[in-house]
Amino acid sequence: MTEKTASKHLINLQSQFAADNAVLQNAVKLFHELDQFEYDLDLIGNEDTTAIQTSWWPIISIIGGNSGAKNTFLAQYLNVELSATHKTSVLSYSSQTNQTILPATALDVDYRYPFYRISQKIEALKKGEGERINDYLELKTLNSSRLQGKLFIDIPNFIHATNFDMSNLLTTYSLEQSDVVLVFCDIFNSTTDLAKALITTLISQQESNKLVYLFDDTTSGAVVWQKKLADLGLTIGQFIGTSQLENATSTDFILLEQRLANAGLQRSYRVLHSLEKSVRDVERVLIHEVKLAIFHWKEGSTFSSLLVLGLFAMMAVFAEVAGIDFLGLLIDPIVGSALVLTTIAFMVPTHVLFSKMIAKISIRSLIRRQKQLHLIENLAALFERNIIFSRMMLPMSDPIGWNKKTKSQLAALLNKTQDLVQSLNDNFSFYTAIPTPIANQFAPTFTAPEPTLIAELIATQIVAPQPAPVPQYVAPQPVPISQSATPTRQSSLMQKILKK
Repeated sequence: MTEKTASKHLINLQSQFAADNAVLQNAVKLFHELDQFEYDLDLIGNEDTTAIQTSWWPIISIIGGNSGAKNTFLAQYLNVELSATHKTSVLSYSSQTNQTILPATALDVDYRYPFYRISQKIEALKKGEGERINDYLELKTLNSSRLQGKLFIDIPNFIHATNFDMSNLLTTYSLEQSDVVLVFCDIFNSTTDLAKALITTLISQQESNKLVYLFDDTTSGAVVWQKKLADLGLTIGQFIGTSQLENATSTDFILLEQRLANAGLQRSYRVLHSLEKSVRDVERVLIHEVKLAIFHWKEGSTFSSLLVLGLFAMMAVFAEVAGIDFLGLLIDPIVGSALVLTTIAFMVPTHVLFSKMIAKISIRSLIRRQKQLHLIENLAALFERNIIFSRMMLPMSDPIGWNKKTKSQLAALLNKTQDLVQSLNDNFSFYTAIPTPIANQFAPTFTAPEPTLIAELIATQIVAPQPAPVPQYVAPQPVPISQSATPTRQSSLMQKILKK
């Protein structure tokens, strides 16, 4: 096994995000173990890493409707002036005082940002649109202290958007990548198709407890909005009024600050979830796709070879009908053996040729499948390891390198990932032992015997007491009548009988 060097991307992620986070430091080690595992299977290269599946930034998305409440909140909270735009904007901190707008390509090529390789998803949605990502995305750098250590995604008002598919893709992707989502409730006043699609996306994301609904509490209360959103299927989320958000000491502002401060914690869980998903996807997606390709490859090769053998059998039947005693030749020990050996000598290279030809078709299919699944792993490279003579001739369905040993390694890596999640949970849950109650001074106490006395008692031979003898019952002997004493007084009739 060749030792894989740590990817420079993984090293940069560790230095930027995990320097003061013990959980993320351990996550970096597990990501490197996963990289080594996939590197041994030729799924990734030496400079690749699976840690770029998700952004390591704490991400907060903001979405609103036509009322302008979202833009007003952002300007007041960040204390900056934001230029109006129809693009999805990623807001990042910068020490420069001037606001800078960078094109979407800065997001597409940087693995640290949430829209890494988004052009591939856009291209898969509509051909030719991947080259026009600058029309849909932008990166803004702002000098705001509240942006330090986190990213904001400003989702534009898409109520009047013309490109439904593109707006829905970027909105859904933003919400999936976010740790906290601020939803201004004026968005629910719209009945457009995009608003309905947004509700569907929010329903799918509400189980993660990332949704915070901001409503105008001067016109309606939280109970009204809770009932309205519950009718739409949105039953999980926190409700915060917007009228007091300008006051930094208000309860609503403090609640909002607490939620935004917890974005870093939610980010840690999201990174660990990405790690666990990557570990599970090795067998569930990567190995499954390659095994499926191997199955179709072998089926195609076998079918092609059987067609050739069928052609030979048909020619033998025609020869038999034409009067040539082909069966007799086949039964002949010398001629028949020669025919069998000749057929094998012809069919083996023919089967190898068919296998190589169909393998090229399978490789092209795997490349297309890899793009469809947006995988960084090279499925075709793992498949190509199986294009050898023994794999062509023998019925082996598992890829080379996928065996009991590697399965156990993957299971151990999954257990380590789950242990890391548990260690993160331990930071917020503590077990406190129940204090021992104070003994009652009037209650009787028990004094334990000395250990030496206990040892003596154990060593002493225990003799069972003998049971007391049970007295036997002796029945009295009956006295014969002849020997019994004569009564002192008898009747005259009895005296006569005795005399006789």
